Order: sequence, then C-alpha cells, then structure tokens
Amino acid sequence: MTIDFTNIEYLRAGNDRQQRAYTELMKLSLFENLQDYNPILTGTIPIGIDLPKSDLDIICESSDHIGFTKTLKSLYSNKDSFEIQTGNFNELKSTIAIFQSGKFKIEIFGQDCPTENQDAYKHMIIEHKILNSEDDRFRAEIIRLKQEGLKTEPAFAKLLGLTGNPYKELLKFEI
Repeated sequence: MTIDFTNIEYLRAGNDRQQRAYTELMKLSLFENLQDYNPILTGTIPIGIDLPKSDLDIICESSDHIGFTKTLKSLYSNKDSFEIQTGNFNELKSTIAIFQSGKFKIEIFGQDCPTENQDAYKHMIIEHKILNSEDDRFRAEIIRLKQEGLKTEPAFAKLLGLTGNPYKELLKFEI
C-alpha cells in the first residue's frame, strides 16, 4: 500500500494510536505552525510498529537554528517537560526539541537537509516497504524485538540478516 507520508491525513484512517496521534498533532497545529520547515512525521507510529511509549518524531528542514529554536520556544515552551538543544548529529548541525503533549512525547528534529533526504524519513520508507513485502509474523517479530529493548533499525537488521551498522545498512537495503 502506498501512503503519502508527507501529509498526516493518512493517520485519520489508521489504527487507534495513529488516530489519537493525528488528533494531538492537529490540536497543536504543529504541521501548520511549522509549515515553513517542511515537517514530516516519521518513526514507528506512522508504520504501525510502535510500542505504548513510542514518541511522535517530526523532522524539519532548517538552516537557521537560532530562528528555528525561537520558533519552537514561542510555540511549545509552555508544554510539559519542554527541552531544546542544538548540536551535531550525523555531522550536521541539528536542533531537537522534546516535550509532552497529551499522552504523547513529541520530538521535533531540525537539520539543514531536505526532510525527504533525512535518514529518519528514508529509514521509515524502507521499513514500510519491507513490512508490506513480508507477512504479519515479520511485523509481530519486529514488535517483539522492540519490546525486548532493540531499537527499530537494529530489529530490522537482525531479522533481515544485515551485518555492520544497522542504520547505514538499512539505507542500502533493496526490496
């Protein structure tokens, strides 16, 4: 099944958790407020392999980290457990804001890289394709490995027999 992950409307017809995520994101006007940063929801909730504590990961494109920080602070610093920091991630300057809203922990990640070229988006697209090419047992096994403490990419790498850095190897995986 093909999904346009650049528009969160697909969540409205999703499972219960996806529908609750959609409602929370709409309440925050997050995608409207951050539209200049080309936000995309990534991670496990969009592809239905989330755990109860999985957060909502929103990636953004930002070359002005001072401006991005000011925007995030003005919009969300009143939220529970709000934190923001700027540093290097994958050799790119990155700003990350984390806060709690409703039943969701939300992480907003900004890099000077188009959102569709960021690893989080590329991982999710590859994982979605893999899940669609496998049976329900594969999905269940990914979730079981995650429940045992593995992160998502290492869980996929383990089931697919990938060796080396799972984050890099998954980006090379072809279906």
